[in-house]
This record gives sequence, structure tokens and C-alpha cells, in this order.
Amino acid sequence: MLETSARLLRLLSLLQTHRDWSGNDLAQRLGVSPRTVRRDVDRLRELGYPVHSTSGTAGGYQLGAGAQLPPLLLDDEEAVAVAVGLRGAADGGVEGISEASARALVKLEQVLPHRLRRRVGALSEFTVPIVSAHRGPAVEADTLAELAHACRDHERLRFQYEKLGGTLSRRTVEPHRLVTTHRRWYLVGWDVDRADWRTFRADRLTLTPPHGPRFEPRTPPAEDLAAWVSEGVSTRVYPARATVLLHAPMEKAAERISVSAGTLEPVDEHSCLLRTGAASLEGLLVHVLMLGFDFEVREPAELRERLGLLRDRLSRSLAPAPGDGGQEGR
Repeated sequence: MLETSARLLRLLSLLQTHRDWSGNDLAQRLGVSPRTVRRDVDRLRELGYPVHSTSGTAGGYQLGAGAQLPPLLLDDEEAVAVAVGLRGAADGGVEGISEASARALVKLEQVLPHRLRRRVGALSEFTVPIVSAHRGPAVEADTLAELAHACRDHERLRFQYEKLGGTLSRRTVEPHRLVTTHRRWYLVGWDVDRADWRTFRADRLTLTPPHGPRFEPRTPPAEDLAAWVSEGVSTRVYPARATVLLHAPMEKAAERISVSAGTLEPVDEHSCLLRTGAASLEGLLVHVLMLGFDFEVREPAELRERLGLLRDRLSRSLAPAPGDGGQEGR
């Protein structure tokens, strides 16, 4: 009986991978005959699990969507990973997700074995989140779900968008993907009226249904959309832009430069390129100087000129005052 129960759980775990399994593949994985697999599938159906099957050479088994949540089959690492994800969901910039995450964590603890429940419970009980006043604006979970559904279904979106300066505009967009950082969510889509790819902050848009019609997906503006969005929000959006060689490993530079402050590209194990932007060349200089790394300005030439003027000004400010003889303590 114990062997049969363990095999049923193993079978259920395989079926939960959301793929089609042939009877022979399942038999090999479980070390039993295809006939035993058929009997085990029948037992799962008797327990209320909707296991679908098809006959023929291309036939197989697949677990369908059920009315009830099946047992969670998690190993130690998976259980802790889920708990960490739920604990960190409150910092993901999604409005109202904190309470839902707490409820989900309680349910997770209830269905886990005692050994894992103790580990996950300790993580929950002895973790104190830091509530920052600068977490960034949050976006409603329902808004994110609606954006994701429109991306999946290739359905045009209509929304009111608030620009950085507070100006409002109406947009019709063919949504492509949602891109997220640890603080903000962005929608990448084709702006129909402007005939160009644009990036929109999800917290600044207000959906105005009805949506539609459906559209034929376009080739995205870049293969790496995360890098494209990062460059857009840190560089392309600003009138003053620069490329700077940092004399620091990329991993070390990334500890001080967020995705919204610039994009990094490795050169070798000791240096990397920073592409960044600001409202002015002076602002760029301050930004780069405050990073604390030695650097070389690659472009633009105007920034190198401003850097030379700043060097001369700093040199003059460090020169001894007339008549003090360079002596101290007088």
C-alpha cells in the first residue's frame, strides 16, 4: 500500500509538469508496466483528479484543470523558494498583493509536511521587512492582469497616460510584453497613433475599456526587451546622454548602478561601459563622479570639455590662499 501511494504521488507530480506524457514514458519513469500506469491513472480519477487521456500512437496523459487544488508536491528547496517569493511579493510594486501573499503563505504552511512547515514558519516568524518611504509607486494587481491578458490575446488597449510632467494623453496601443524591476512595472507596446514602439509606466496609465480589436503581433524592437527598457528609462528619455568607461568590474558597478540609472556592458574583467542620461551635462558629471570609480568619458566630446573645466575649477579651489604661506595651524 505504501509503495502504491508513493507511486501515485510520483505519478501526480509528473502530470503536474503540464505536458503530455505517453504511457510508455510514464511507465519508464515509474519503473512499472503501462498496464500499471493505466490502473494508477484510474485511481487518480477516483480521487477527483481530472486526468485526460487520448488513444493512438500520439496518445498520452495530461492533468486537466480541476476544481480543487491538488496536493503540493514540493521538495525542501522548492518550499523555501515559494515562501521567500511570497514574503518578497510585498516589495514588488503591486498594490494589495501583500495581504494576498500573507494568506497564500498561511495556506502553504497548512499543507506542507511538519519538517518543511517548521522551516517555512521560521522564515515567516523571524523575518522583518524594511518598509521604505521610497518604494516607488505601486500598480493595481487587476491592472497588471488586464495588461497581461491583452498581451496574450493580442488585443489593443486604450488608456489615459500621465507623462513625467503631469501632462495627460490618450493612447491606443498594441501591447507586447510587461517588463518588471524590483520597484516598477513597464508596458512595452506599439503606439498606434505615433507609429512607434513605446514604453509606459504601468502605475501612470488608467485603462479606458472597451479594448480591441485584435491585432497581428509585430516584430519587437529588440530581442532583449529588458535591456531595451532599461536603456530607455535610463538613457533615451533624457536630453543629455553619455557613454563612460568605468575602471571597475561590471559586477561591482552593478551594485551601485540600478537599471533605471544606466545600462552596463562588460569590456573585460576590470572595466565596463556605462550608458546613462540626465537632464543636463552637469547632472551627468555629478552622477558619474558620485559613483566612486575612476572613469573615462567616451562620448560626447562636450562632456569631456565640461570635465576639463571642472578639473581646472577644482584645482583653483585647492590652491593656497594668498599670504598664508601654505602653513597650517597659525
